[in-house]
Amino acid sequence: MAAAEEVFGESGRAGSTEEVARRAGVGIGTVFRHFPTKQLLIEATIVRHMTMLTDTALAQSEGGGAGVAFPVMFREMVSRARAKLALVALLDEASDQAGSTDEVGAAAAVLRDAVEVSLSRGQAAGQVRPDATVEEVYVLIRALASAEGEGAVVEKAVGMVLDGLSPPHRSSRVED
Repeated sequence: MAAAEEVFGESGRAGSTEEVARRAGVGIGTVFRHFPTKQLLIEATIVRHMTMLTDTALAQSEGGGAGVAFPVMFREMVSRARAKLALVALLDEASDQAGSTDEVGAAAAVLRDAVEVSLSRGQAAGQVRPDATVEEVYVLIRALASAEGEGAVVEKAVGMVLDGLSPPHRSSRVED
């Protein structure tokens, strides 16, 4: 599955099951035994990807430090979003032809719930602005994942976005 994520993330639809098998160190028959069609392999790969992100989001938000959990989860989602977007694009192409399983939709819903929990806990801890919504967080993640630029530039942009998601700082100056 990790090999499939790499191959499809790099090559999109042009990625082959033969290349997936080669990178995974297995024969093509093994791949087809588990995933009789490329569509099923793509679906399983995206479900795995979303499940891993969900596990990360939940682990961070349950770790006790709600204030730092949200930024860690956000950074992880941005860093892995390019692969997710490539997989979703492949899934959209394939589902136009064959129809998709409910597993992908269920995995996406569970991930969204985990992001919402992380966001809510960050807001309750006073570390994330109270008016931010999960929909806005997803827009920001997609935008950053689609950004062109070197890693350092994107990382700085992620920091700037996280600064914008922080609650406004109150002035310590006393008004006359």
